[in-house]
Amino acid sequence: MSLSPAVWQRVRDGVGPDVGAVSAVAREEVGALGSRRVDDSTRLMASRILGAGVLDPFLAEPHVTDVAVNGDGRVWIDRGNGMESTGNQLSADDARMLAVRLAGSAGRRLDEASPWVDGQLPSGARLHAILPPLVAGGAHITIRVPPREQTSLAVLGERGMFPPTWLAVLQAIVRQRLAFLVSGGTGAGKTTLLAALLGCADPGDRLLLVEDVRELAVDHPHVVRLEARPANVEGAGEITLTTLVRQSLRMRPDRIVVGEVRGAEVRELLAALKTGHEGGCGTIHANAPADVMARLEALGALAGLGPEAVRAQAAAAIDLVLHVVRDGPARRLSSIAAVLRRPGGPVVVPALDWSGGVAAPVTGPAWPTLMARLGLLDHPELTDPADPADLAGMAGLAGLADLADLAGMAGMAGLADLADLQGLADGGDGDG
Repeated sequence: MSLSPAVWQRVRDGVGPDVGAVSAVAREEVGALGSRRVDDSTRLMASRILGAGVLDPFLAEPHVTDVAVNGDGRVWIDRGNGMESTGNQLSADDARMLAVRLAGSAGRRLDEASPWVDGQLPSGARLHAILPPLVAGGAHITIRVPPREQTSLAVLGERGMFPPTWLAVLQAIVRQRLAFLVSGGTGAGKTTLLAALLGCADPGDRLLLVEDVRELAVDHPHVVRLEARPANVEGAGEITLTTLVRQSLRMRPDRIVVGEVRGAEVRELLAALKTGHEGGCGTIHANAPADVMARLEALGALAGLGPEAVRAQAAAAIDLVLHVVRDGPARRLSSIAAVLRRPGGPVVVPALDWSGGVAAPVTGPAWPTLMARLGLLDHPELTDPADPADLAGMAGLAGLADLADLAGMAGMAGLADLADLQGLADGGDGDG
């Protein structure tokens, strides 16, 4: 596209590109192009100068969650069924110019001195771009498109993310202010589920959301957002999640939420959760619930914590792990697991499992412990199929003689004592 004398004059005058400037340039050609062509020209220039160019149509599609440009210039998108080629291909120069322009829109710098960028576009989409020689070929661009609507927990259930009978469990987890982590792989729906759960929080709660890049779309009246900042090209000015979690503690939080626990901030989060800030939560990458403790230990090492220190803090700070998986186009909550104390350290034990098309309680100690904590043992759709005589063994209470008396005691105490007994049986020291 050649530049007219009027455009060159604007460049010489230092007029930056914005919607008004683009429209003004297009209107100057109305005599030659006509009104309809001017409108088309305005949209084209706005896309190439202010937007994402050839990527704009894909970013506007309602079901697209990710858009990527690889080093060979080919454009890929994810409509919920995995990545698929669009048939479009950018030249190396066009891909680089697009990456640099998008980085500028996100308020970041992208060049040889700062060859990668992670930021948020004005639309709310999350941008990552990286330049050669760190990658082969041309610039690589990855854009994560945020949800276009704030999705409630009930809606997620209707869409099949979890079995209908689990809705009461998930709502009770938030209502009872249990601390939890949502685990899973990339693109499995961790952020979507966490945002929906936070929407169930008491309207009077003050939610402190700490994120590397803003992604959580939470439908709640009192949300305070803190967003990390990378270092500038001189290596100064970085604000880490660790710093922001510390700051959040001074901002009168009712719930502290870390959008993704992936570094040394795990130390501050665990400390906050075990010192009175109930109902805190976050997401973490893990392949299975049983892997979460090992993942926490690895992150704790980044903060100078040994495995034993991490396990001790996790046992006191985290109640549950909610694990999500992606099966083709489907994203689903596959397991709700309890963090139980053991003499050798905490273990993550499934309480509810959804695999092979069957959703059911898992025989073992986690199920009765979880239901007691949530006050749902008498829920008609969540009845444990095991014989009542097995209750003590399932809860790790085999040393107690009279099972009938135990069940009666739990009922009279509003089911609160069962969880405490669980902690004692597990060798815990009280604070469950």
